[in-house]
This record gives sequence, C-alpha cells and structure tokens, in this order.
Amino acid sequence: MQDAIIKGNELFQKSFFKAYEKEFLQLAHKGQTPKALYIGCSDSRVLPNLITKSAPGDLFVVRNIGNFVAPYKPDEDFHSTASAIEYAVSVLNVKNIIVCGHTHCGAIEAIHTKSCATNPELVHTKTWLTLGESAKAQAILALGLKADKEVLYRLTEKLSVVSQLENLLTYPSVNKRVESGEIAIHGWVYDIESGEIEYYDPEISQFLPLSSLKVEV
Repeated sequence: MQDAIIKGNELFQKSFFKAYEKEFLQLAHKGQTPKALYIGCSDSRVLPNLITKSAPGDLFVVRNIGNFVAPYKPDEDFHSTASAIEYAVSVLNVKNIIVCGHTHCGAIEAIHTKSCATNPELVHTKTWLTLGESAKAQAILALGLKADKEVLYRLTEKLSVVSQLENLLTYPSVNKRVESGEIAIHGWVYDIESGEIEYYDPEISQFLPLSSLKVEV
C-alpha cells in the first residue's frame, strides 16, 4: 500500500500537477476562493472532485460518517463539521453548500441494523449515527417495517439528506445568508452504481436527476 501511494504521488506530480501547475501556484499565493462547501460521506467509493470533475480550489470539502450535519450547538466542545461550516460561510464566503449522500451507505444501513450499538469501540460512532434516526423513522413510516430492506435503505439515504439540510439551517450564519439569497443550499444523492447524481427539489419534495438542471446554450 505504501509503495502504491508513493508511486501515485510521483505520477500526480508528473501529470496532473504539471497540467494545473499555474492554477496550483495561484492558489498557493493568492489563497482559496471555493465556489461551494461540499459536505459528504467519508466513504472511500465517493470522491467529490472526481464525481463532479471540479478543478483544484473549486470545492471546500468536509467529509464524515454518513454526511451528517449536527444541529447548531454554540458551546466550546469540539465540532469538526460545524467548524468547517463556519469557516466556509464566514471566512471563505462560499455561495453554495452541498450536502451529498450516496447509495449503499454503510452509515444508513448501520442505523437500521444497529450494528454499532453494542460495540464498545464505536462509542462516538453510535452517538453520531443518531443524526440519521429521524430519516429512518420517516422511511419506516412511509414504507412499513416489512418493506424490502434495500428499498428502505435507499429512501432513508434520501430522507437523511433532507434532514441534514434542515440541520444546516439551524446555523445562524447559514440561515441568514440563505434568507438574503447570498447562499444556496443543495441536497444531492450520488448513485455509486451508475455515477448519476440526483438533487432535492424542495418545491415538490422529490429528488430529480441533476442533469435536468443543465442549461442549454
């Protein structure tokens, strides 16, 4: 594994870095001005810059288990995702915030199966996963306990994204800018089997293909 990483970095320097050397140097000397804050899952199968073909400097990325957003809590505890949100909004002045879930999410499955509940080594994970409980309850209410588990998981993944968007709006700095039109928030679900992305349309409470937003030139 170590050898592969070393060779990979060497290849990166010779190819990708060379191709974008001017851009990397500008980012180094002038600082970053990302277009969006991307809040995604830590899942190794989902690579934000790859699935969006975004360039260096385009996305300010924070990833965690389940692409969850904990509600705003103004205390002095350690809040990694909250800190990234604050920095992106109040320092970097991003104009968009994307919460991106994905299919076959291990966090969502764990919420349903409670596979982390009894493992003493997953004490923080157990607490963190409670941020998906609301989505789980809504999915069960909609489909019933006897629903096919994969169908139930897919719906929970989508409902969880909506739930995290609601939590995002509990941050005063975010809510203020959304209301003034300075920031737009987006809910996505990435399908790891097809590479397609769906976005949440709050006006009709449905997920639609991201490609349908394409502006014809």
